[in-house]
Amino acid sequence: MDQTRISLRPFSLSDADDFLSWADDERVTQFLRWGPVKSRDEALKYLQEVVIPHPWRQSICLDNRSIGYVSVRPESGHDRHRAHISYAVGADYWGQGIVTAALRVAIPLAFKEFPYLVRLEALVEEPNKGSQRVLEKVGFQKEGFLRKYGVNKGEIRDLIIYSLLSTDEMV
Repeated sequence: MDQTRISLRPFSLSDADDFLSWADDERVTQFLRWGPVKSRDEALKYLQEVVIPHPWRQSICLDNRSIGYVSVRPESGHDRHRAHISYAVGADYWGQGIVTAALRVAIPLAFKEFPYLVRLEALVEEPNKGSQRVLEKVGFQKEGFLRKYGVNKGEIRDLIIYSLLSTDEMV
């Protein structure tokens, strides 16, 4: 994949059709806390009410077409030194290095935009091997296995926690 075709940018309502093309896929949303988005109206509402107001959620674009997202959500108060990072990309683009390339752009931007951040954390469900590989490729360290830690789609699930510090070397 030609990395110059991959970019990050804020979402807009004009992304609704592209967003729907991957957000309605259960393979993509199976490990996300939100379920498939099933209609253009639902996509517009989700973009307007959840995605666009988010503190830092960028569209992963291929030739400026939205094919996924990367999100950084800083904690607040005494925990503001850390943030949670998450991402997804359409199943048609899995295994092509797109998310890895997007994270290599997103992570330095997040540390720059939130200068008080010291730590990025990612929580990954154990069966999600692809996401684990992506995190390890960009330099995240696996810290532990969290038994029955997170709820997804009404089920309490085991998660693996990864971290990257602002002082760590990205790969």
